[in-house]
Amino acid sequence: MREQSRKELAVKPNSIRYFRFLQFLLLSLLTLGLFAGEFALASEVVVDTVAELAPAPQPERGDYPNIGASSRAIVWVIAQMHLFFGALVLAVPMFVVGIEFMGFKTGDERYDDMAHEFMKISITAYSITALFGGTLAIALFLLYPTFMGYMMEVFGAQMLVYALLFFMESFFLYVYYYGWDALRYGNKKWVHLSIGMMLNGVGLTLMFMANSWSTFMMAPSGVSDVGAVVGNIWEVMKGPLWNPINLHRFIANVAFGGAVVGAYAGFKFLAAKTPEQKAHYDWMGYTSNFIAILAFLPLPFAGYWLMAEVYSYSQQMGITAMGGILAWLFIVQAVLIGTILLAANYYLWSGMSRTEGSKRYQGFIKWIAGTIVICFLIWMTPHTLLLTASEISALGGSHHHILGPLGIMPAKNIAVNLMLIMTFLSFQLYRRSDKVATVSWAPAGNALLTAIYIVAIVNIIFAGVYYGYFTNTVYKVGSSVTQVVSTLIVIVAGVIIDGMMYKNAEVKYPAVWGKVTNRSQYALFALPVAFTWLMGLMGYVRSSVKTHWHIYTVMKDNSLDNYIPAIGYAGNMVTLVTVLFIIFVLFVFWIANLSGQKQIPPQPAIDSAVSGEDRS
Repeated sequence: MREQSRKELAVKPNSIRYFRFLQFLLLSLLTLGLFAGEFALASEVVVDTVAELAPAPQPERGDYPNIGASSRAIVWVIAQMHLFFGALVLAVPMFVVGIEFMGFKTGDERYDDMAHEFMKISITAYSITALFGGTLAIALFLLYPTFMGYMMEVFGAQMLVYALLFFMESFFLYVYYYGWDALRYGNKKWVHLSIGMMLNGVGLTLMFMANSWSTFMMAPSGVSDVGAVVGNIWEVMKGPLWNPINLHRFIANVAFGGAVVGAYAGFKFLAAKTPEQKAHYDWMGYTSNFIAILAFLPLPFAGYWLMAEVYSYSQQMGITAMGGILAWLFIVQAVLIGTILLAANYYLWSGMSRTEGSKRYQGFIKWIAGTIVICFLIWMTPHTLLLTASEISALGGSHHHILGPLGIMPAKNIAVNLMLIMTFLSFQLYRRSDKVATVSWAPAGNALLTAIYIVAIVNIIFAGVYYGYFTNTVYKVGSSVTQVVSTLIVIVAGVIIDGMMYKNAEVKYPAVWGKVTNRSQYALFALPVAFTWLMGLMGYVRSSVKTHWHIYTVMKDNSLDNYIPAIGYAGNMVTLVTVLFIIFVLFVFWIANLSGQKQIPPQPAIDSAVSGEDRS
C-alpha cells in the first residue's frame, strides 16, 4: 500500500503539470482567437465601405508643405528610430518568456532573475518607442497629407483594431513586468507565463499589421490599377511581400534584441565590483549572444526568400535593388554581416577560457577563423567597379580579371554559407567543451557528423562553381537552393546528433563564469552597432526600390524628394540614426541600472561628549 501511494504521489505532480500546461495553451489560443475576431470584424466593416472608395489621388508639387527642410530626412530619422526601438520592445519578451519557462521547468531561479532583468530594458524602452511612434504619425500627416489620407481610407478600419491592440500590449507589458514577483511561484507562475504569451501574441499582431502598410506601398494588392480598393482588408494586407517581410522582421528582431541586451550584459560586466556579479553578467552575456546568433543564422535564408519574391513581383524592382544604383549597398551589407559573424565567433572563442575542456578544441579556432576571414573578403568583393573611362581602359574592362569573378552571386553564396557553417561549428565546439559523451556510439556519431560537414562543404563549393561559372545564367539563382539546403542540413543534423550524444553527458570540466577577459565584452558592444547599421541600411533599400512612387505603380511621389538619394547621403543618414539610437540605448541602460540601486541612508552624527563618555 505504501509503495502504491508513493507511485500515486509521483504521478500526481506530472498530471498537475500537464493540466497547467493545457491551461497555459488554451489561454494563449483564446488570445489569438480574440485577435482573429477583431480582424474579422474589421474586415466586415471594410467590405461594406470599400465600394465607395475613389481611385488613389495623385498629389502635385504644391500639395506637399514646404517647411524649408527635407521632409524625407525628417521622416527618415523619426521612422528609423521608432522601428529600432519597436524591434527591441517586441523582441525581448519573445525570448524572455522562453527563459522564464526554462527557469520554471528546471527550478533554477537564476533564469527567472535573468529574464526579469532583461525585461527592464524592454519596459524602459517602451515609452521611447511610443514617443517616436506618435511623433512619426504627426510628421507623416503634416508633411504628406494626401498620401496619408489615402492610406487611412485603405487601412482605416484596421487602425481601430491597431489602437485597441496597442492598449492591450501596454496592459500586458506592465502586468507582466510589475507582477513578476507577485506571480513567481506555484500555479501563479502559469498565470504569469500566460500573460507573457498574450503580450507576445499582441506584439506580433501589431508588427504584422504595420508590415502590411509597408508591403502595400511596395507591392499593392486588393486595389485596381488606379488605386481603387476592390477587395476587403485581408486582400489588401496579404500582398505578395507580406509573409516574407513578416518572417524576415520576426527573425531580425529577435537577433537584434538579443544583441542589444547582450551589450547591456557587457556593460554590467565591466561595471561589476564582485566576482558574483561578474559571473552573473558573464552568463547573461553568453545567453544573449546565443539568442542573437541562433536567430541570425537563418536570417540570410529569409532575406533570400524576400528578394526572390521581390523579383517575382517586379523584375524592375529587383534589378533596382541588386543590379542598379543600390547594388553597391550590398557590399556594405556584406561588411556588416561579416563583422557580426566575426564578433560573435570571437566572443565564443574567448568564452572557451571558462572551461579547461576547451583546450582540446583550441587547434580548430585558427582554421575556423581563417575560413571566415577568406569568405568575408570574397563576400565584400565587388563585381563591377566605379571607374573613369581611362581607368577602364587601363584595367581592360569594368572589373578586375582575377578578382572580378569573385563578385558574382554564386561566389558570394559560397562565402556566406561557409561562414554560417563555421559559426555553427564554433558554437558546437563551445557547447562540447565542458562535457564528455558517455554513449557507446559517440565515435560513430562524431564520424557521421564529420562526414555531413565535409559533404555539405563540398556540395556548396561545387554548386557555386559549376552552376555559377560553367552553365547558363538562368541556373545561377537555382544553385543557391542547393547551397542553402546543405547549410540547413548541417545545422539540423548537428543539433540532433549532439542532442542525442550529450543528453546525459558527464560534465567533466564545469564552466567558471566570470573568467572571461574584459576585452571579450567589446564584441558584445560591436554586435548591436553592426545590427543597427544593417537594419537601417536594408530599410533604406526596401524603401528606395519604389523609386519615385509613394505606392508602387499606384501613387507617384511628386515631392522635392522624389529621387533615390546618393549612396554617400544614404550612408550619412544611416550612420546618423545609428549613432542616435546608440545614444538613446545608453540612456536606457543608465535608467535600467539606476532602478536597481538604493542609496544607503546617512549615519547619524555622534555627539562628541557622548563619544567621550563611551571611551572613558
